[in-house]
Amino acid sequence: MANNDHPWTSSYPAGIRWDAPLTISPVQQLLDDAIARWPDRPFLDFMGRRIAYREFGAMVDHAACGFQKLGVKPGVHVGLYLPNSPHYPIAFFGVMKAGGTVVNYSPLDAERVLEHKVEDSETDILVTLDLALLYPQMSRLLGHSRLKKLVVGTLPEYSAAPGPIRAQMEAGKMLAPVATDDFHMSFAQLLDNDGQYVTHPFGNPAETVAVLQYTGGTTGLPKGAMLTHGNLTAACSQYVESLSGDDPIVNFGEERVLAVLPLFHIYSLTVNMLMGIKLGAEIVLHTRFDLETVMKEFEAKKITMFAGVPTMYTAIANHPKAKEINMTSLKSCGSGGAPLPVEVAQKFFAMTGCNLNEGWGMTETSPTGSFTPARGRRKAGSCGMPLPGITLSMRSLDNPDEQVPTGQRGELCISGPNVMKGYWHNDSATQSSMTSDGFFRSGDVAIMDEDGFVFIVDRTKDMLLCGGFNVYPRTIEEAIYEHPSVEEVSVIGVPDPYRGQSPKAFIKLKAGAEPLTLESLKAFLKDRLGKHEMVGEIDVRDELPKTAVGKLSKKELYDEESAKRAGAEKASA
Repeated sequence: MANNDHPWTSSYPAGIRWDAPLTISPVQQLLDDAIARWPDRPFLDFMGRRIAYREFGAMVDHAACGFQKLGVKPGVHVGLYLPNSPHYPIAFFGVMKAGGTVVNYSPLDAERVLEHKVEDSETDILVTLDLALLYPQMSRLLGHSRLKKLVVGTLPEYSAAPGPIRAQMEAGKMLAPVATDDFHMSFAQLLDNDGQYVTHPFGNPAETVAVLQYTGGTTGLPKGAMLTHGNLTAACSQYVESLSGDDPIVNFGEERVLAVLPLFHIYSLTVNMLMGIKLGAEIVLHTRFDLETVMKEFEAKKITMFAGVPTMYTAIANHPKAKEINMTSLKSCGSGGAPLPVEVAQKFFAMTGCNLNEGWGMTETSPTGSFTPARGRRKAGSCGMPLPGITLSMRSLDNPDEQVPTGQRGELCISGPNVMKGYWHNDSATQSSMTSDGFFRSGDVAIMDEDGFVFIVDRTKDMLLCGGFNVYPRTIEEAIYEHPSVEEVSVIGVPDPYRGQSPKAFIKLKAGAEPLTLESLKAFLKDRLGKHEMVGEIDVRDELPKTAVGKLSKKELYDEESAKRAGAEKASA
């Protein structure tokens, strides 16, 4: 029965309860429960090798023991700088069982951002691989930061054919030589023990931090969102409840998840890994999204669950042989990170018979927020309604403590057991992100209709969504300002058919400066920005628009770009 405070409950599919009891526990309990229930069921399928739940649990115990020998205990932070490989879940749960906290690092980050995260998060131990794209960046921080120990694995060691795969990777120059000194340990050495780790007394899951997940800011360097054990397990329960009801979408112990989104990203960590374990699913793990391989896996391995971003679904829907591939095993497909084009969702459903379920969430919310039911009522253009246990409230843009009437624009604010504890070592940012009654302020401007469906209409924060990643123009601008020819710069987001948005830089050069091209600017920014932040276009001008008080103004630039694209569309019509 709906009420004025929770109008969405009337739109829930039969049997799904907003007030359903949510299981909140230590994160490692998810794994222990799955091992007890499905010991011999395959857990991971990686590069031709399958690892059962019981076997995986033994690996985790050895990792936990190894971490404790390195000094990991409550209060100690361990960094994971890894692609999708078994090393990630083994190390993740090893840290959890050792009593420590995981800090996720993104391979997309520029080196100076990595250094900031090491110092800010107090990471002394970090796990990575001997990949040329990963290891050198972290090895350079040894001796130049607080980082004291690198645990280095290699992709072939968890594959079905380590020798041939290693030879192939060496031939492709994909591997980097790893130093042998007191600062280094192999992943195999980490696990070379009897697996007898010490179980630490566990406090309140809602207060004990499991993961420091860094998220960008509109100014300055990234902040660490403190996600507790309670946040993450509540988020899993919320997702599972939304797939249950009188006509459940998923069945425990029967699902196959194809995981291509990076596990260091909160969306994949929660949806693919943690919820996959809670469901007793087999996780088919890929190091990255490769369209041809993904299409084959859908059919060959009868994948039932897939989480992606709109760019992935666009590629799948437009694959020339999509109609020839049987994807009807798919039951639950989620899309997040950016708005989903309606035509892509329709095309995907026609091909698979599976609805694309769009949702909204943030790093700070673990990342649950809203969901679109896999079956039942849907509204085009909406990111759905609040998940069980979550309250979404639209607040006045002038006063975040004042709720706006139904159907009016307001800042989307959220409360629930999934909302972070706060920002690590940043009380002022934590306080400014919360309303006086305990709601987290998202910075998104939205409308909730009378049925509880949410429509995102704008952002209050200066943030872009590029290929599912949050990109902050201020970060790009600060990097461009380091170029000796640049006097002023404004970065805005312009529509990109593949990435959703792409950064465009408007630049005023210093008097007498050499001309600046997009190629030369990209070369300059290569070591200063992550790949997801790289500018896609530049426009060099004599002057940039400013406000009456002389502050650079982006409104005119957005208006110009909008008018230009409208004119181009009209001309091509």
